[in-house]
Amino acid sequence: MPGGGHCPDCGSTELVEDSHYSQSQLVCSDCGCVVTEGVLTTTFSDEGNLREVTYSRSTGENEQVSRSQQRGLRRVRDLCRVLQLPSTFEDTAVAYYQQAYRHSGIRAARLQKKEVLVGCCVLITCRQHNWPLTMGTICTLLYADLDVFSGTYMQIVKLLGLDVPSLCLADLVKTYCSSFRLFQASPSVPAKYVEDKEKMVSRTLQLVELADETWLVTGRHPLPVITAATFLAWQSLQPSERLTCSLARFCKLANVDLPCPASSRLQELLAVLLRMAEQLAWLQVLRLDKRSVVKHIGDLLQHRHTLVRKAFRDGPAESEAGEEEQQGRGQGPGQGKEEVASSSLDLPKGKRPASPALLLPPCMLKPPKRVCPPPPISTATGDEDISDSEIEQYLRTPQEVRDFQKAQAARQAATGVSNPP
Repeated sequence: MPGGGHCPDCGSTELVEDSHYSQSQLVCSDCGCVVTEGVLTTTFSDEGNLREVTYSRSTGENEQVSRSQQRGLRRVRDLCRVLQLPSTFEDTAVAYYQQAYRHSGIRAARLQKKEVLVGCCVLITCRQHNWPLTMGTICTLLYADLDVFSGTYMQIVKLLGLDVPSLCLADLVKTYCSSFRLFQASPSVPAKYVEDKEKMVSRTLQLVELADETWLVTGRHPLPVITAATFLAWQSLQPSERLTCSLARFCKLANVDLPCPASSRLQELLAVLLRMAEQLAWLQVLRLDKRSVVKHIGDLLQHRHTLVRKAFRDGPAESEAGEEEQQGRGQGPGQGKEEVASSSLDLPKGKRPASPALLLPPCMLKPPKRVCPPPPISTATGDEDISDSEIEQYLRTPQEVRDFQKAQAARQAATGVSNPP
């Protein structure tokens, strides 16, 4: 037999294969000893050793896909079909799942993380193909925790070295607004709250772009901003019937979750709209507040770029530019001051007109308070060892010793004079 096998009884190397009832056997041709019977287990590549190998040590174990991985692959395909993604997306997501599963940290992870891995691979594929899909949508479908999902998502992107572009804000607005159930009348949605989808999405896009221009989106999660913008757009289309509706009730009618920071983003958007309304002449006499300014959102968005520049310009830079323009026209600086003074005659005495606010991010306008660290607690007891370099500071020279003795004698003499016996 090729491979150098020998009979365990007589030591002969004359081994022949004998097929008996479709089971191949190795038999010694000299003594007739059956060396091996039909072996159904996998053997080493060197069959000359004639040793049976357990399945866990065989080459077939590496080729076989585990049950956990098979279940994950099925979940990836099912999720792609639920989202109605193209077949190319499904193949890419499956490939990412297989690459991630090869890492030992993923294979040994908890079951919750493996379930989240399915959604991460699908989300990465959609982001790379510019397919509008949010992390919250996948978390809802998988019943997954958002914090666990986001952490796993960042880990997979870093682990596989993928380049994932950020989602376009306009596509995100359109996708997110499509999930609102306010476009058809139903028993849960009164007729006065039903709105046209195209009008609502168009105005929401304008409000989100305004928020982006005024630093309300930078460094923040986009969904709270989009929720606040959608609420204002919905109110402004029919303000007479919808101003009494709160943000929480709006989200309940639309059957969407209310993000925690959405109320804060709503107040910031209203503050921007109020500052813009101060620049329109026909709105200055109305004394608008955060509730009544919603009625004029259409006019404010129509002149958005001009009003933003006027409301959030740099005061000193604008005044210097105005003085240079007046000097170019032949007017002296004194005339410009007279005009400023005449324009502020209606103000109380001793008060100057308010300068326009600077356009800065909210984190700079209202910086968070830094926690003052407590002072370190000193544990010195006086019994600590003194280093050699520090001892030299306490040693006195002979001259210092004589001066100290003189000072001590003078002090004792002065004390004796002031207190006679």
